[in-house]
Amino acid sequence: MGKTLYERLEEDVRFSEGLKSCMNCGVCTAICPAAEVSDYDPRMVVTVVQLRDEAGVEKLLKSDTIWRCGECLSCKTRCPRGNVPGYIIQALRALSIETGLFIESEQGRKQLAIKRTVGDHILKYGYCVYIDEVDNDMYPEQGPIWEWLRKNRESMLERLGTSYKKDQSGTLRNTSKESLNDLKRIFDETGGTQRFEKIEKYSSEKAKELGIGFKEGKDDYFNLLYNE
Repeated sequence: MGKTLYERLEEDVRFSEGLKSCMNCGVCTAICPAAEVSDYDPRMVVTVVQLRDEAGVEKLLKSDTIWRCGECLSCKTRCPRGNVPGYIIQALRALSIETGLFIESEQGRKQLAIKRTVGDHILKYGYCVYIDEVDNDMYPEQGPIWEWLRKNRESMLERLGTSYKKDQSGTLRNTSKESLNDLKRIFDETGGTQRFEKIEKYSSEKAKELGIGFKEGKDDYFNLLYNE
C-alpha cells in the first residue's frame, strides 16, 4: 500500500520543523498579513494537519488556501508553541505540485505562470526580474513612465551607470554562461528542475482537459492563467 498524503508530508523537513503542538490560539492568524486581505486562515491549516485528517489534507492540496500565504514568516515570530505555519504551507505546496493536485485550484494553476516568468528568467538571465521581460502589455500597472524607460533603456541605463548587457561587474550585468550552468545544476540537484517539469506536465493535462492550446512561453493557457 502506498503512503498516505499525511505520511508524505511528514517526510518534508519543513513540515516536521513547522508543526510542534498547536493549541489553536489563533495568534498566527491575527498576525498574518494574508489573513487581513483574504480568507486565508493559518490556524485552520494547522488544525487540519495536526488532526491527521487525510480527507482534509487532500482538500488543502486542491484548494486556493495554500497559495494565499506570502511566506513572510510573521507566524514564526509569534507562535507561543514554536509552530511555523509558513513552513507547513511550504510543505503542502510542494506536495500539491508533486501529486498534481495544484491544477484543481485557480491559484494553484497559476504556478505555471510563475514558472514561465520568474522561474525561467532565473535560468535564462540569472535574474528573477529582468527589464527586457517586464513590458507594459503584461504589467500595465507600471505606467507610461516605465514604457518610456523601456523604449530608451539602453541610453538611460548607460547614464545611470549600470552594466546592462555588459560582461563586467555592476547592476544588470550579463550573467556568465558558467554561472548560468551552475544555476541549472543547483536546480537539478535540489529538485527544482523536476518540480518545473511536473508543473509543465500537469498543466499540459489540464489545458487538454479544457481544450486550450498548450505549447510553451506565453501560449493560450498561460494567457488564460495570467489574465484570469
